[in-house]
Amino acid sequence: MPKVNVYNQSGEKVGAMTLSEKVFGAEYNKPLIHQVVVAQLNNRRQGTKSTLTRAEVSGGGRKPWRQKKTGRARQGSTRSPQWYHGGIVFAPKPRDFSQKVNKQAKSLALVSALSAKVKDDEMLVLEDLKFISAKTKEAVDVISNLKLDKSVLLVLPEASEDIVRATRNIPQVTTIVSDLINVYDVIRHNKLVMLKSAVKKIEEAYGNE
Repeated sequence: MPKVNVYNQSGEKVGAMTLSEKVFGAEYNKPLIHQVVVAQLNNRRQGTKSTLTRAEVSGGGRKPWRQKKTGRARQGSTRSPQWYHGGIVFAPKPRDFSQKVNKQAKSLALVSALSAKVKDDEMLVLEDLKFISAKTKEAVDVISNLKLDKSVLLVLPEASEDIVRATRNIPQVTTIVSDLINVYDVIRHNKLVMLKSAVKKIEEAYGNE
């Protein structure tokens, strides 16, 4: 059974926590993680870019000059791609980039990513996190106490306005609720910091799948 240390927000070790083997001790599945991340990023794309082909640009119905004996290259329209204000070759058009990934694959990929964080010693658990005045300085002090000098994904059991307000101006910290945790956010951050109660919620959500 995998284990992680539990710290308080002063950076002191206050115990250890045994994690679910099914959620935090799974095999690393790189192809599946890649598939889910690509789908997740594609699903964020708007697909609204659009330019005009030569058939859609206004004007250009008349041949600009006769075919022969002008000394110039033959031209059929002033809206050909080589002309200023001409149409675009292979013009991009609105399209749907979304990819469907089944629920089980998403869950397996997330479990694999979480397990990799534990195995690489890139995850730590906080007993609790509370701020007195929800100031950025308080959050910076906690990060300093925990010796977190790289990008951090902070996972909360539920939405907390105080914690979000205290961390939102720190570039390397991203705050997320356990219900919304996803593969891309897990792997793109160097460190994964979870509140103890958030760990339990994730184990309940993914331990029985």
